[in-house]
Amino acid sequence: MIRFENVTKTYRSNVGLDDVSVHIEKGDFVFLVGPSGAGKSTFIKLILKEIDVDCGSLMVDGQEVTKLSNREIPTYRRKLGTVFQDFRLQPKKTVFENVAFAMEVIHKTPRQIRKQVPQILSLVGISDKAHKYPDELSAGEQQRVAIARAIVNNPTVLIADEPTGNLDPDTAWEIMDLLDQINLRGTTIVMVTHAKDIVDRMQKRVIAIERGRIVRDEEGMYGFKEVEGHDA
Repeated sequence: MIRFENVTKTYRSNVGLDDVSVHIEKGDFVFLVGPSGAGKSTFIKLILKEIDVDCGSLMVDGQEVTKLSNREIPTYRRKLGTVFQDFRLQPKKTVFENVAFAMEVIHKTPRQIRKQVPQILSLVGISDKAHKYPDELSAGEQQRVAIARAIVNNPTVLIADEPTGNLDPDTAWEIMDLLDQINLRGTTIVMVTHAKDIVDRMQKRVIAIERGRIVRDEEGMYGFKEVEGHDA
């Protein structure tokens, strides 16, 4: 599904990723952890084709991302859903409209939108909030809207960048349960996090990055030995 082969990305004198090779299979749920500046954001931005590799190969769902033309990038990104710590909802659109907008930009028909959006809102547990605006919702509800928007077009990969960072512990677990359900439906999930308790309890695959290199890739615990004394 996602294959980094000897990928290097540098920023002037700073290293983003240094000769990284890692394979993420279809249906995996992967936590990406490490200290600030370790290379996590670079890893995600390369998948999203926001930046380009300096050398190496990056394949996503059978496509060589490094060779995509500017014209091909929008179609490629339809395979990807993204969820962020700060939700990034449009404040003047309702919940329904926020989710529908993700379908409108790829030219889905009004009929498709009317059918699909309620189904997704039901899946994430906010059907009763369809006509509310973001400022009328709790933080957890806003993140559910963001997740609904991210998955409404059935992406093969969901990128979640600190999705529980602005949530209280109980709400964070509700969001993790929801992401787990989405993963069980077949969506590959790559989640950046510094939440040791979540990583340890979920017992998913953990890829730890430090100074641009993969220092650990295995199932189970966060492993703070690699990142002790740093923020993630």
